[in-house]
Order: sequence, then C-alpha cells, then structure tokens
Amino acid sequence: MRRAVTGTALSALLLLAIALLGQAPVSATSPTAAPTATPAGVPGPPLFAYYYQWFVPNSWNRAKTDLPELGLYSSEDPWVMRKHIQQAKAAGITGFIVSWKDTPTNTRRLRTLMTVAAEERFSLSMIYQGLDFYRNPLPVARVAADFVTFAKQFAPNPVFARLGGKPLSIFSGTWAYSHADVARVTSAVRPGMLVLSTEKNVEGYRRLADVTDGDAYYWSSVNPATNPTYTTKLKEMSEAVHADGKYWIAPFAPGFDARLVGGTKEVPRNDGATLRTQYATALKSSPDALGLISWNEFSENTHVEPSKKYGDRYLKVLAELRHTSPPEPATAVDSSAQPLPTEADRQVPTVVLLLGLPALLITGLTLLGRRLRHRHRMAGAGSVAGGEPGHVALHRNAPS
Repeated sequence: MRRAVTGTALSALLLLAIALLGQAPVSATSPTAAPTATPAGVPGPPLFAYYYQWFVPNSWNRAKTDLPELGLYSSEDPWVMRKHIQQAKAAGITGFIVSWKDTPTNTRRLRTLMTVAAEERFSLSMIYQGLDFYRNPLPVARVAADFVTFAKQFAPNPVFARLGGKPLSIFSGTWAYSHADVARVTSAVRPGMLVLSTEKNVEGYRRLADVTDGDAYYWSSVNPATNPTYTTKLKEMSEAVHADGKYWIAPFAPGFDARLVGGTKEVPRNDGATLRTQYATALKSSPDALGLISWNEFSENTHVEPSKKYGDRYLKVLAELRHTSPPEPATAVDSSAQPLPTEADRQVPTVVLLLGLPALLITGLTLLGRRLRHRHRMAGAGSVAGGEPGHVALHRNAPS
C-alpha cells in the first residue's frame, strides 16, 4: 500500500513539473543563428529593409551617435554584405531595398551584393535616390537614363524581388518632380518593371497614379505616441492604392533622430515598443509588402543592424514579431507605455523553474515518507486498542 501511494504521489509531482515547464517562456529565435531561407509559415507579407551602400571607413566620423557592431566597414566588403544578409534572414527579413544610382561605385557594389544575395537565397529590390545631398531633384534626363540601365542590366536577374511577376523598383523623391517628368522616367521601363512612387499622402499618390505602379511611403519620422492621425493616414493611402489594383508598401521604423544632420525631431525607441507599434500599424494597412526603415541608416538613427549601443536588440524584437501572430497596434497615446521585457527578464522564470523543481520533488517525497511512517505507527497503535488501521490518523485530519 505504501509503495502504491508513493508511486502515485511521485507521478503527480512529475506531472506538475512537466506542466510548469510547459508554461515557461521560450526565448525568441536568435537573429545570429545559422542562415536559412525566409522561414516558411512566417505570418504577414514579405518584409524588405532599406539598405544603404554609401559607406567608407571615414563615413563613420560624420553625424553618428552609434556605430555598427561589425566595425567601421566599407560597403565594398562582400564579407560585410554576407553577414548583413545572414543576420537579416534570421530575423525574418525577406530582402533589402538597395539605394542605387548609375555610378561606377554604386554599380560595382550592387553587382557584388547581387552575387552574395543569390548565394544566400535572399531577395533584392532597388530604390532610386532622385534627390541630391541638398534635397534637390536630379536632372530628369539622368534619372530616365539610369532607370533604363537598371531595367536592362539588373532587373532581369532572378535575385530581384517580383510583385505580380514584375521586378520591383521605387522612385524616391517623386514629390519633387512634375507629372510629365515622372511619366518620362517610367514610360521607358513600364510595363516590364514596376516603378512605385514615394508620395506622402493620398493626393500625391493620385497625382501620379496613371504613370506609376503604387506607392512606397518612406515615413521614418512619425511618432505614433503623439500623432493621432497616423493609423488613419496609412489606411487611407492603402485603400487609394488598392482601389487602382496597384501595390502598397507600408513603412515602419524602430525610432528616429536626425538632429546631427539638420533635423529637429526625435522619436524615442523605447526599448522596442516603437518598433512593435509601427509594425502592427503597418500590418493593419493591408500592405503588399512591409518596408523597414532601415537596415543601416545610422545618420537618422533608424538602423536595426546590430550596433555598439543597442547590440542585436532590435533584430530580436523583429524576430519575435515575424515569428508570432501579427499584433494589434497600441493606441497612439500610450504605444510606448509598456516596454518589451529584456532578454534577462524572459530567462528568469525558466531558470527559477529548472533550479526549483528538483528541490520541490525532493521536499515533497521527504514529507510524504514522514507522513507514511507516521501513519504506519498510528495504525499499529489503533490495532492494539481494537480500532481499524488508520482510523486514528484519519481523525487527526478532521476539523476540531
């Protein structure tokens, strides 16, 4: 009888341990894990991160409050490209939207990146920077010629992402060009290639809707905690684009601070809460693809690339978002009120359980043994007095 009771109690304790372990939180997939293709079953649309190839070692001396974890790299370095792609893939990023103009340096770097991306089974797209360093539009003849070059020399390569079967490209700065100028640029490459505008509102998109294939709004400076029209604006832009049967790329960012390059605004990161809110809001606008601003725009502090200041925190947040069901966006006024738990916070419950469960089992079995020995002694006393075995022990547990 004592053996049966002991076995039952031990089984119950083991079941309790298993149940508690089943409730322990599991840490997010590490973005530094071995590279794989974009995971099958990742919820939501494809996600492209804006990627800049303008860096040389002395670039990092200008207007930077943070630096890459990989060091003061050059965008020429194929090892750096490969590391970026591996980190991005592990976080659930589908591809890079690469900044490009037809210069020898840009073209050389793009070709190297194409080779590395193809080897890593990673997608690319192109954003053409139509504005110069001073935010003035480039000559339309040059822009048109560059788009033709891209359409002929690059777009047919299968490494470039396709929507509806056509290579995707984006024309940045379209708001600075007339309708006729945009038409001149796009008419030579459509319909064989998609060209999305970068308009900032519904009116801007509609102005160019007949000569473009949709819109990729590059909105890096929005603060969801202070902008009450943010969600509505993205939804209205999506509806306008989709009403024409065209493509909408919704923006989201981890934060923003361009004060060292002439800006006046800061959007706090809030340890990932801003990224989480903006991701959810972008998803809610029913995008054909998501546009993460950015992989490595360090001057505007929108980067998610692992860095000296943040480590890989923002790739971990992104991996969590990409490998779980799409979250509901927080309200505009309190989106940053609840920061994400740190990695240490997530690990504490598991550690406590792993250390505490053996002690729980030992303590439980010890108490059970004492109880059974006591019951045996009391049962013996009851038999001598003419009572039933266990009767005395039973009554000792009854309320007085």
